[in-house]
Amino acid sequence: MKDQDTLQRFLFDGTDTRGEITTLASSYQNMIASKNYPTSVALLFGEFLAAASLLSSSLKYPGIVNIQASGSGPISMIMAECSHGQKLRGIVRGNFDDLTYEQQSTRQDVSTLLGKSTLAITVEPENSERYQGIVPIENDELSACLEYYFEQSVQLPTKIRLASSKTCAAGVLIQQMPSSQSVIEQQHEWQHLCTLFSTIKSSEQLELSHNDQLYRLFNEENVRLFDAQMLSYFCSCSRHRTEQALVSLGIEELLETCKEQGQVSITCQFCAEQYEFTKDQITTMFSQSTTVLH
Repeated sequence: MKDQDTLQRFLFDGTDTRGEITTLASSYQNMIASKNYPTSVALLFGEFLAAASLLSSSLKYPGIVNIQASGSGPISMIMAECSHGQKLRGIVRGNFDDLTYEQQSTRQDVSTLLGKSTLAITVEPENSERYQGIVPIENDELSACLEYYFEQSVQLPTKIRLASSKTCAAGVLIQQMPSSQSVIEQQHEWQHLCTLFSTIKSSEQLELSHNDQLYRLFNEENVRLFDAQMLSYFCSCSRHRTEQALVSLGIEELLETCKEQGQVSITCQFCAEQYEFTKDQITTMFSQSTTVLH
């Protein structure tokens, strides 16, 4: 039985290589349930979510890892983020009608869905400066684009495999950390693990438990798998945060909307939760925001 909604770290004892392995089930399904994305879009979205989960392991303190791509294709923007507490959310925007029926219903290359595009990885620690790396998307697989990012921006040898279906998404990552070994020893060790890593199949990622995947790949290595961290879908929207955003628009614009539409309605782009405000509520909201505290 495969793991569900978990992230686990693993180490190769006696080496300087670490890894992460993840599987998303209900956390992924909950995000696409109300969105009505075409199958090909949902599958790429699943890979982005799995990737965000893997990269969240780099957070040592509270914060967020955000993976976002913007392009000229049918998908204009796709984003997934994961917090230090393994809370996931994401969204896809675009004109999906530009895809043919076949392109909508089957897995497609990143270039087909995004066109000419860039990939941005942003790390936002809660109490320190945020870091962002941007690379062009020049490969048909998201995993290869992320490997290129690590090569260019982080300069840590990294291998990633991502997989997704209509019901789950999965990912596995191995990374070589700075070492006191000789360069030749490092290269030999890394090449050996990469050769084994390259044999993983998407079906195995989606069907096998984390333990079985790692045994299938590295049964002759000393692999130590750590306890699972639970992943969940969580949107940080709230009525209070929506009120704060509305205040920044100004009362005149909001009252004009009330006059035309009877109320102001705001729908969260991530979870589709709808917040409605009447004229009286807006007036009260602005009177509270201007209250002077002594």
